[in-house]
Amino acid sequence: MKPDYEPLFEDLTLRSGVRLKNRLAMAPMTTMSANPDDSVSDAEIRYYSRRSGGVGMVITACAYVSSNGKGFPGEISVHDDTYIPGLKRLAAAIKEKGAKAVLQIFHGGRMSPAEFVPDGDVVSASEVPPAQGVGLGTMKSPRPLANEEIEGVIREFGEATRRAVEAGFDGVEIHGANGYLLQQFFSPYTNRREDRWGGSVENRLRFPLAIVDEVKRTVQAHAGAPFLVGYRFSPEEPETPGITMAETFVLIDALADKGLDYLHVSLNDFWAAPRRGTEDTRSRMEIIQDRVVAKVPVMGVGAIRTPDEAAKALRTGVSLIAIGRELVVDPDWAEKTMEGREAEIATTLTKDDQQKLVVPDPLWQTILHVPGWFPLAE
Repeated sequence: MKPDYEPLFEDLTLRSGVRLKNRLAMAPMTTMSANPDDSVSDAEIRYYSRRSGGVGMVITACAYVSSNGKGFPGEISVHDDTYIPGLKRLAAAIKEKGAKAVLQIFHGGRMSPAEFVPDGDVVSASEVPPAQGVGLGTMKSPRPLANEEIEGVIREFGEATRRAVEAGFDGVEIHGANGYLLQQFFSPYTNRREDRWGGSVENRLRFPLAIVDEVKRTVQAHAGAPFLVGYRFSPEEPETPGITMAETFVLIDALADKGLDYLHVSLNDFWAAPRRGTEDTRSRMEIIQDRVVAKVPVMGVGAIRTPDEAAKALRTGVSLIAIGRELVVDPDWAEKTMEGREAEIATTLTKDDQQKLVVPDPLWQTILHVPGWFPLAE
């Protein structure tokens, strides 16, 4: 192994006591490959198992916690105890290969297509419709959640965490990014409420922080072994009014005081600069890392393709690097890096690679038919 890559393979013990064998994580990526009843499919288990040998942690595609929270076709569910057996098989398959298994838990809110929600009753913080064409289904204007429904969703995140514990996962990642329900409550663009859940930035923070508290309370009550809790967030929004870097600082300051195991910054480009809300011209990742340093580990992601890029990103001080599409293209990315075989890492796909790469049909068809998403070679 090249000396520059050695820091990528140092172990890390998180606040919860969960020990990661290295600093690499498989990023959460939607597979759209659950069974018709949204239980975990055999194809998904094979897909994750194939990619769990080299990284220290595998974060699954998001699992919806409420019956009205499904955001994608073929998304796995964790909203009922009947899903525990399939989730147990998934956790075991990941852990068998040496990685820690982390279930990402989520509610789509206004980003849930109407046909995936009982009676088409799409909900959010406020009645702000999503842009057309943003989802994989029929998008409609949401209904604002009533106070008792908000409290119910908070409890459902706790119940999802209990199921993750019972299924044998090593942790959960709360999905508060990418415009889904938690972000919808925090954002001044999607939250126009005038009650205790809206208005000031402190009120808009109330819902995501209540979910963190409920998840941690559930872990304390049900986990007999170390069990991690991470939180994923998006640092800015393009809309006006929307989340700025200044409001992001309020969010991460509050999260950093919650005793979380890590903060996962959702970015398309690790080195992207801020839009507004700060005079700092460094990348968002560097600004965030410096702000929460010594309080909570940070996981970086975004167009990190090569070991050199991963090593450079780690040198910013972040604790963890998430690798996404690269692990689809080459499931042995981490092993090849560790063994000094980085020149052998595949960088492109061909249309004939599905079986070799153990990719489920729905995900493979999406890869082939979304131009530019993956590097396809003839």
